[in-house]
This record gives sequence, structure tokens and C-alpha cells, in this order.
Amino acid sequence: MKHTLLLLSLISCLFTSAQKTYLQCGTIVDVASGKTLSEKTIIISNNSIESVENGYLRGGENDNIVDLKSKTVLPGFIDMHVHMESEFNPQVYIKRFTNNEADVAFESAVNAKKTLLAGFTTVRDLGGSGVNISLRNAINKGLIDGPRIFTSGKALATTGGHADPTNGMKSDLMGDPGPKEGVVNSPEDGKKAVRQRYKNGADVIKITATGGVLSVAKSGHNPQFTLEEIQAITNTAKNYGMSVAAHAHGDEGMKLAIKGGVQTIEHGSFMSEETMALMIKYNCYLIPTISAGKQVAEKAKQPGFFPPVVAKKALEIGPIHQNTMAEAYKKGVPMGFGTDAGVFPHGRNAIEFGYLLEAGIPIKESLKAATITNAELLGMDNLGQLKKGFLADIIAVEENPIENVKTLENVVFVMKDGKIYKE
Repeated sequence: MKHTLLLLSLISCLFTSAQKTYLQCGTIVDVASGKTLSEKTIIISNNSIESVENGYLRGGENDNIVDLKSKTVLPGFIDMHVHMESEFNPQVYIKRFTNNEADVAFESAVNAKKTLLAGFTTVRDLGGSGVNISLRNAINKGLIDGPRIFTSGKALATTGGHADPTNGMKSDLMGDPGPKEGVVNSPEDGKKAVRQRYKNGADVIKITATGGVLSVAKSGHNPQFTLEEIQAITNTAKNYGMSVAAHAHGDEGMKLAIKGGVQTIEHGSFMSEETMALMIKYNCYLIPTISAGKQVAEKAKQPGFFPPVVAKKALEIGPIHQNTMAEAYKKGVPMGFGTDAGVFPHGRNAIEFGYLLEAGIPIKESLKAATITNAELLGMDNLGQLKKGFLADIIAVEENPIENVKTLENVVFVMKDGKIYKE
């Protein structure tokens, strides 16, 4: 009996002495209200927040104390639109023929770490070769450092549409890709393509409802799926517990995607007032990605950076994108936060906050979108806030971003799942 009691006592001591982390925070931004809180201590146990206390607490002798008294602390950011496998440059088109999967994997690991250290602790990867699924798994296993990833694997396209993997190839290489490769040409194809993504391990479905900018295809905004095809995809995705994101620049394709049941519209460059009203009616969220529009418009001015067919589209879409986002916000369109990182350098995701502010969207609204709103869209009810029971995804910057948005581009502290990656 004595031995049993001694053993129980030892076990109790082990559990009670488990190390906790105490973050002594000079300022905390409450993203729900937009208010700032002063002199708080966030106590982290394992991978979650145990409590947020007044004053600067120190815990026990075994606990880890992190001094953030001169910093502003926020929840880790969520980017709803990235492409972890690549980072655009003029060699991207030829890399399709020269890079092996291993090459893509090593590059994506570098991109993942840059993203995490920039304060983006969760991302939604909306299209790659499928290596992005393995990247997610490697991060989850702790093999490499990176953000928490929700991925679509390979995006779904129509023949010749944006995300058809054989666009721009010579005729004997084009072949006739189908649902397995992510190319859909009927409702039945749509169902099979979703099921294939599920089999491959995707978390979400991405369709290219209209033409795009960077694909080697003529149109940047024509509709590319029928309503029946979109409905087949969204209904099947729902059965498999997945939501659908729709890349869309052109207005008509957006309308079809919204009516077809997608959760989010990505980009939305040529959105009309009629479509804005439709988004409100269907509670469909807009993911702005102003950063990508700015980047492609700028690079299109450099001779030879893009193929001519791509440069023409970039010069058309880039200049109007930010203004459309401003109008959508004024009309009350529901908005999340996303950047399309990979079209521009990974790790610079926070420049989106400044562009949103330029568009008339208050920084408090953008911070809420990049945390609470995005967490809700991902179905993560324990992510995006600094509250008891939430995952310990926490970042810090030098200044209060509500007063200086640029400070978000220099994150000085990063914690994900209770582990410190940057201090």
C-alpha cells in the first residue's frame, strides 16, 4: 500500500511540475473587439492557452518566462490563399519540365518556414502538384517547420482552363488529362475529381471558375465551369466534409460559382454590384489577394518577365483589383483574408494588411478577418484568439499595428501549438 501511495505521489509531482510558458505581454490586441489590453500574462500549457491573467506573472521555477513587455502580441495569422510549392519567377514555366517532385518538396519546405516565421501560423494552400499534401503531413509530424496547412492538393480546372496542367505545352505533350489529373468536363467528372482529391488526402476543394492571370491561356476572366458541374462538385465535397473555394476574376463565372454553392471567391477582380449582392445573399466570402494583383501588374511592365499572353492579362487585372475590393467592403460583402503568396515572395504575406488599409478597410477589420473569420471558415473553433482553451498560436511585433500597420511586416516572436519558433 505504501509503495502504491509513493508511486501515485511521484506521478502527481511529475504532472504538477510539467513546464508551462508564461508570456509577459506589454500590449495585447483583442482581435474580436479591436481594443488593446495592457500588462497581461498568457499562460501556455502543452499546446494551448491555459489562461490570460492581469499583470506580469512568473510561475514556478520550472516554467519558461518570455519577456514581451515592450511588444504588441496578437494571435497567429491565417492566410486563406497561398501556393507553398512555388514562388513565381520567369523560370516557373520551364520548371514544370525540369523539376522532380523532390525538387518541389525541398523548395516548398523553405517557403513553409518563411511563412511561419512571418507570423502566419496557419494557411490554406489552394493548388499545387500534390506535394503540398506531403508538406502538410511532414509539418504535422514535426519533420520540418511550417504553418498548419489545409490543402486542396491539385486544383480542379476544365480542359484548357486555368489550372489545366498541360496549358502551354506542345501538342504531343498535351494529352487529354481528366478527373484524376484535376480536369473536369461534366458533372460526373466533377464528382470523380472531388473523390480523387479526397483519396489523395486533400482538406478542401479548389476550382478555377474563370480564367486566370498566370496560366498560359488567352482569357483571364471567362467562365469555365457550368452551373451543373459546380453543383456536382460542391455537393460531393459536402458529402466528404470539404468546402469549395473558387478562383474567379470574371463576373459571370463568379455568379455561377456563388449559385453553385462555393464557400469562398478568391480574387474577385471584375466583381459587379449585382454579384456583390449575390455574395451577401448566399453568405459567400471574398478572399481579396490584393498583394498578387499589385505584384503581377508591376512585373508585367518588365519586358520578358511574363509570356506575352500572361503579361496582357496582368496589365488588365492588376490595376482594377484593389478598387474592386474597396467597393466590395463598402457594400458589405463578407471578407476573409488571403494573399496568394507564391505569386509574390513567401514570407511577405503581411503586406496585404497595408493594401487593405489603402482600400479603406480598417486594420481592426483586417486583423479580425485574418484570425477569427478565417478560423471560422476553416471550421477551427479553437484557433484565432488569445483565450483560454484556444491553440497557442501567438505572435508579437514591435509596435501596435492599429497605429502602424507596417509593424506587421516585422514579426519578432512566433509560437505555434505552444512551441516557440522565433524569439
